Amino acid sequence: MDIHLSENNVTITGNIKSISDFQDIKQTIDKTITNHKNIILHIKDSLSITSSVIGYLNKLVLHDGININMNIHNEQLLGLLNDLNLSSTFNARKA
Repeated sequence: MDIHLSENNVTITGNIKSISDFQDIKQTIDKTITNHKNIILHIKDSLSITSSVIGYLNKLVLHDGININMNIHNEQLLGLLNDLNLSSTFNARKA
């Protein structure tokens, strides 16, 4: 997995599958939310997302008041977020 940050845009390529992926995502977003309360996540390739990433993003939205907008490129991942009733929480849409 690779992660790229530009202002409040976080672009993730590759599959999100390991603890180190979660740590990279958390570290990048933690840096971003010091200056921005609106985060745009572009998830390019991943077929799934780990529960630790989901929990972290959920905490940001529900507890910390961060607005997340997800642009999902993979239909399977978008379907997973829909099944978990998280599409509206993360403002997830097909990119």
